[in-house]
Amino acid sequence: MVNVVNPPHPQHQSPPLPEGVRVRLARSAYGNPRATAEAAAALSDRQVSGLDPLPYEPADLAPALLLGHRRRIRRLPEDTRQLLLIAAADQYPVPTHAFLRAVAAAGLDTASADPAETAGIAHVSAAGVTFRDPWIRVAAYEAASAQDRREAHHLLARVLGGAGEAGLRSWHRGAAALGPSRRLTAELVAAAAEARRHRQPALARALTQRAAELCPDPAAVPRLFEQAAADAWQDGDSDRARDLVADVHNSPLRAVLALRCGTATDAFDDLLDAAAGLASSDPEHATELLARAVEAAIYTGDLRRCREAAVVAAHHGLVPPGTLGGLAAAADGRYTDARDALTAAARRHGPDDGPSHLTHSGIAALLLGDDTRAAFATARAVTAARARGDAVAVPQALEFRTYAEFWTGRPHAAEAAALDALRQAHETGQDNGACHLQAALAMFAAVTGDETACRARAEAARAYALPRGLGLAAALAVWALAFLDLSTGHPAEAAARLRALAGFGPGHGHRAIRHLATPHYVEAAVRTGDTRVARAALADYERWATAVRSPADLALAARSRALLAPGAEADEHYRTALDLHAAGTRDFERARTELLYGSALRRLRRRAEARDRLHSAHEAFVYFGAPHCAAQARAELRALGGSGESGAVPPTDVTARLTAQQLMIARMAADGATNREIAARLVLSHRTIDHHLRGVFNRLGIRSRIELVRILAP
Repeated sequence: MVNVVNPPHPQHQSPPLPEGVRVRLARSAYGNPRATAEAAAALSDRQVSGLDPLPYEPADLAPALLLGHRRRIRRLPEDTRQLLLIAAADQYPVPTHAFLRAVAAAGLDTASADPAETAGIAHVSAAGVTFRDPWIRVAAYEAASAQDRREAHHLLARVLGGAGEAGLRSWHRGAAALGPSRRLTAELVAAAAEARRHRQPALARALTQRAAELCPDPAAVPRLFEQAAADAWQDGDSDRARDLVADVHNSPLRAVLALRCGTATDAFDDLLDAAAGLASSDPEHATELLARAVEAAIYTGDLRRCREAAVVAAHHGLVPPGTLGGLAAAADGRYTDARDALTAAARRHGPDDGPSHLTHSGIAALLLGDDTRAAFATARAVTAARARGDAVAVPQALEFRTYAEFWTGRPHAAEAAALDALRQAHETGQDNGACHLQAALAMFAAVTGDETACRARAEAARAYALPRGLGLAAALAVWALAFLDLSTGHPAEAAARLRALAGFGPGHGHRAIRHLATPHYVEAAVRTGDTRVARAALADYERWATAVRSPADLALAARSRALLAPGAEADEHYRTALDLHAAGTRDFERARTELLYGSALRRLRRRAEARDRLHSAHEAFVYFGAPHCAAQARAELRALGGSGESGAVPPTDVTARLTAQQLMIARMAADGATNREIAARLVLSHRTIDHHLRGVFNRLGIRSRIELVRILAP
């Protein structure tokens, strides 16, 4: 259905195609470099920018390549072409696995395929026909006349009578039809509904699209095309979905597609209008659209718009998602109400909940600082999406799972999840989600000290986000650059970047970004000596942390208070922060607190305490793979008069160097217990024991359990 009406893009390779466009073209072209290059050369400016869908039908993708293959097919004997046509119709565009039955029913001889094997076009075996290249398979179908194709489909429909083959039979009957048919349309619609029940979105799309093409009722056609587009979207075929729904007026699906690959600010208005329009006829769908509107508000960074969505929900008697009520209350400064709504949303997920509901539970948990619950909910969302065959929901869930993985002490798992999600977002045409993930990867690169990757990903995210109103991704990219500045000794630059992100007071800025930026802004502001705005930002942050009762947030608030407190007065705030960190999961932020506390203790000339804190921070940064932060800890240790590295420790100093828990674990290990055995005894995770033992080795300046046994020997 795609028609390239704009002139070809004059520089389709300079600058290079955006990653999402390149990935989707390559997938549609079956990975064929020549077909991909031909398709890329014909793209319009709007297609290159992602504003218009890409071509997806072979004849539109690479007509020159297809023409060459057709010529090769037409040079084969007629009976060979007939066998190849039946095989192609059996495999493309819907695989039905009926080739051998069709050949037997038609009384044909598979030996007729020998010329195709000789020409290197296809191979025939007991399993059927294997084409050398998908484009040859398409050419074998396209090279035949319309009448021959219809006869091939009729033949395949006749032999498809087994259990579970009704939908496939209907497909071939529809493909063989000459023109509109009310009866055949009804059959195709019923078969598509059955395919959906069996979670076969690709088959459901093909059946429904053919039903729309054969439907004699003009009033019903737009609804069928919209349903076919919804099936294509669930299957991850975003370009086909956008094309099928392009001429359907007032379509809620178009609003959803705008959210994932269009302008997010426009998507919010369209989603809200669609929810209001469906409130009386389909309240369940309307509520789902409200959830999408919340996502649009999150993506744009304008959470005040959640108030509008809450008003629409109340006016139409809809039960809004918990995240909607929570974010609307937060925008109004009603933090206790926000906590209650978000807590209910975070906890409200049952065994049969879908990926969207579970993702929203994860978002609510992240906003509350409950990273463990967020990790659980988003992991379940990914599993649910895969089980349902919902290709587009997987990267959506992974977007937020990455944060949960990172904050619960799994930075490498977070990066792996983000890279996996980025690939899937590109493949399914969710460029807005891909932009968000680019910003998240910039954050991880900032923490792990990869300056080149951080700047490249941050720039890519900002370049895409700003013209499309994606405030969340743009702000995350700025945070990444700011943290890089902070950890490499450029506090003034960091403060300048973070000042706008931190904001202060209800209705200002993105709640999640303020949440992320404020503690680091306070640190940067203290280093530059300009703390006036930082104090105001911290006051609001403390109000939120106190309301939601998150140990992680309260710990960061206490750390910020310590930074702003004079001299010895900071000590109590630091101790409070570390006590709160012990009840949370954010080990990286705990290490930042220990680094700052150790630095303060050094200035107060409390050298032994300072050394202990700085060693602990250094070990954590090494574990996290955060070299810039580790370098800061080493610099502080050198300022104490040491080398900045741990040295071997005499046995008499062991108890002074280790915490009580580290000493207990060290003694178990020295007695011969494995990490798993220690974890079972202490009811801790294997990962936690591994982390503690690594810390023991670093603090004692040793590299093996043999040395540990020697040091701890009586």
